[in-house]
Order: sequence, then structure tokens, then C-alpha cells
Amino acid sequence: MRRAVCPGSFDPITNGHLDIIGRASKLYDVVHVAVMINQSKKGLFTVDERIELIREVTADFGNVEVEAFHGLLVDFCKQRDIPAIVKGLRAVSDFDYELQMAQMNNGLSGVETLFVPTNPTYSFLSSSLVKEVATWGGDVAHLLPPTVHEALVERLGEK
Repeated sequence: MRRAVCPGSFDPITNGHLDIIGRASKLYDVVHVAVMINQSKKGLFTVDERIELIREVTADFGNVEVEAFHGLLVDFCKQRDIPAIVKGLRAVSDFDYELQMAQMNNGLSGVETLFVPTNPTYSFLSSSLVKEVATWGGDVAHLLPPTVHEALVERLGEK
């Protein structure tokens, strides 16, 4: 069985993330979406909320498993016998950082990293930018799956 992981914080998951996960799901039998737990960062959504949103918006793919992880991604991969990490690249600046991570991960464990160029429609998109624009009342509905947009609007309304 061919397995890969798409890691990230997904706070919240965007259409750009969904595009990469969907494309990976066509190439692999199982795609694990690993939601990073970073104790030093306070996310807009809890890890459990992010997992639930991701499960909801990836359900139609049929071969995506979503779970949280803490620690080294290569350990997550070893524990689940996952030989490949799939990462989307938006710009050259992403490549510089991601190449270092890919080389480190491969050196630590032999796990390969595959880079997928982001759909140009989403080349500027990040969760941080979406949250910032939405906080100031900008319309980000076209950048998020509908249920994620609803959750974002509701959460920002609580603040």
C-alpha cells in the first residue's frame, strides 16, 4: 500500500491545502494529514477542531486519514510506515526552507519528500493571511471550503 503524509498546522485548512491533499490522494492509496501540535503557539482553532474540519472537507477523497502529531515528522512516518512526505510549494522562498527540511528528514530516516507546485490560484495563500484578512472584515469565502469559512466567521465573531 502506497502511503504519504501531508503535514501542517492547518489553522485553518485552506483551498490551497485541500488542493495539495486532493492531488496527493490521487497518487497514493492512503494520505495521512498530520496536524502539528505546537504547544508554544495558540491557534485560532484547537487541534481537535482542525482535525474535525479537515475530516469533513476531505471525506469525499475516501483515502485520507487525519490525526494530530507532536514531535518529529519522521517519527510520525516511522510509526506508520509512511515513506513519503508531500509538500506544496508556493514560491521560491518556500523551496529554500522546505529543501533543508527534506534533506534533514531524509538524513534522519530515509523518508523522501515530494514537492508539488501549488495551483497558481492559491500561490499567495496561507492560513495566517486568511485569518488576518478575515479579522479585518475582508471576504475570504473563496479561499476556504464553505464549512471552514463558516467556522472561521463564527470564531472571529466570538472574539
